[in-house]
Amino acid sequence: MEFLTDYAGFLLKLISIGVFIVVVLAMVASGKRKTQPGSLSVTKLNESYDAMKAELDRQLLDKKDLKNKEKEKKKAAKLEKKAQKKTAKEEAVAEEKKRLYVLDFDGDIKASAVTSMREEITAVLSVAKPQDEVVVRLESGGGVVHGYGLAASQLQRIREANIPLTVCVDKVAASGGYMMACVADKIIAAPFAILGSIGVVAQVPNVHRLLDKSLIDVELHTAGRYKRTLTMLGKNTDEGREKFKQDLEDTHGLFKRFVSSQRPQLEIEDIATGDTWYGSEALENKLVDAVMTSDAYLVSHYDNADVIQVTYKQPKGMAERFGLSVFSAFEQKAVSWFGKLTQSKGY
Repeated sequence: MEFLTDYAGFLLKLISIGVFIVVVLAMVASGKRKTQPGSLSVTKLNESYDAMKAELDRQLLDKKDLKNKEKEKKKAAKLEKKAQKKTAKEEAVAEEKKRLYVLDFDGDIKASAVTSMREEITAVLSVAKPQDEVVVRLESGGGVVHGYGLAASQLQRIREANIPLTVCVDKVAASGGYMMACVADKIIAAPFAILGSIGVVAQVPNVHRLLDKSLIDVELHTAGRYKRTLTMLGKNTDEGREKFKQDLEDTHGLFKRFVSSQRPQLEIEDIATGDTWYGSEALENKLVDAVMTSDAYLVSHYDNADVIQVTYKQPKGMAERFGLSVFSAFEQKAVSWFGKLTQSKGY
């Protein structure tokens, strides 16, 4: 028994050393490896939609009805093909069938998704034509000013290229999220989507009094009168507070001017209060142009346009991939052990 225990301990140490060496080698290789480009995924949503309809027909219709429906589809396809070949002009139009490029933006507080979105927009603009359209399914409650300012600027690239831009909001586009949405030619929101929050917020915790009671001094040295206004550790002054509030007001003014320039139909002073509205209320206040889900909007274009989803995935380094795989294996093992433990305890 002692031999088995010693051997298990030795084996565990050996495995630990091996894992450590592999991690180090992976990090070194990742550091030396040249940056690899990400991958662009292109999916034609029409085909997925048609496949679902065909599967439902196979499951729900009897053989006779299914056969009749297939004949009708073939007949309709022949008639459409014949109509398209009537004139050379109609053939040219058929070749230039409208495309809807669908992009997804799921925003966090840093607007991290802009890293992928900028690549997606660059790819789409390289092939899009004026008769096409870009649809952005946007979900965000806002975040840092510079992050969402960049995201809005990326959407402006589409407008500047004279490509129609539609933003669909199914859940929320508030604060920085609405800053992005207002760039669009058309904003569509679900009935209970949350929009607005045209305001600016900032908070800074301060523990100076706690440190003062503990006889802990904090020294802050700056060059420049307003290099630091409010701090977490030092004593804040009334002058610093006023400057901090003024900075917020200036940022709010910039936000309002931007929204007004994109949607001049808004009564900006009435809606730039930081308040939010649901989709139907947002329509009344001219924050959106229509109330509809993104699914309904895309389905309405399946018959007359190619609806194409474009997704850019960031490349992952070897160390990151290895780390994720190790973490995943550890997680699965831990869950398995915990499950056995709880079963044995009767939980």
